Amino acid sequence: MFRKRQSFSVLTCLLILGLLVTACGNANKPEPGTAANRTGDNAQRQEEILIGVIPAQGSNEMKLGADKLAAILAEKLGRKARAEVYPDYNGVVEAMGAGKVQMAYLGPLTYVEAHERYGVQAVVTQLIEGKPYYYSYLIAPADSPYASIEDVVAQSGDIRFAFGDINSTSGSLIPGIALKKADVFKSQQEHKFKSVTYTGDHTATALAVQNGQQDVGAIDSAYYNSLVKQGKVDGRKIKTIWQSEALFQYPWAVVDTFSDEEIATIREAMKGITDPDILSAFGGASGFTEASDEDYAAIRQAAIEDGRLKPGQ
Repeated sequence: MFRKRQSFSVLTCLLILGLLVTACGNANKPEPGTAANRTGDNAQRQEEILIGVIPAQGSNEMKLGADKLAAILAEKLGRKARAEVYPDYNGVVEAMGAGKVQMAYLGPLTYVEAHERYGVQAVVTQLIEGKPYYYSYLIAPADSPYASIEDVVAQSGDIRFAFGDINSTSGSLIPGIALKKADVFKSQQEHKFKSVTYTGDHTATALAVQNGQQDVGAIDSAYYNSLVKQGKVDGRKIKTIWQSEALFQYPWAVVDTFSDEEIATIREAMKGITDPDILSAFGGASGFTEASDEDYAAIRQAAIEDGRLKPGQ
């Protein structure tokens, strides 16, 4: 009987001890929103920043510059950072929406789509010869009989036409609107051309035209001129037959978890960049400058006109 009472007493003591430990643990656990809990949030903010990059001129050409930029921003922000060049434009937008990418290099069209859908904000853009503008070009082989967009429209049935990525501003949206107004293009399936192809990036478009695989191509003026300057395409074999109105340059955009201080740090860091590997990777830039959502009002209106965005979206 004594042993049974002794065992019961031991079990009772252990149960009481367990309840006391649990109570102490709950007492020390921070409530949501308390200073202790915010410390955990701050620790989470020190996680790696992933910078997503659209393949404007192909992944290989942009990788070195993107990696170097990530290293600079990591040092300035005091956070780990790495860059990833995505295989297509829309992939970067979706990655931002999913919380996988915190900062991205976007085309103007992909930016306005990402802004409307996920609230990302433009903070920086590139300068080309000191100005934040570029154009959409139509290019053709130098010995081509086509000398203007009017020639392209008049002889569309003989022309193999190349766009870039379907979500490119200069490689798709802007020239597409011009050709729709001329009633020779509605979609890849419905048009009056001999064929319509989407090459995926500006380098591929330039090479396809140079090598005679396509008769006319839509391309970003800055990237085209940079490709010629770097000797990656032969400017003597290609001519420009149409130029759009000026377009505001590609933005770097961030998600809403960045503080005002971090955005200011990003802007100052990028404005100070002179590394040629970084500048050449992004359209042969001469530098970077500040950008804001208001700079892309004309692109937003063009996207609405083309049915890619709804008014007020």
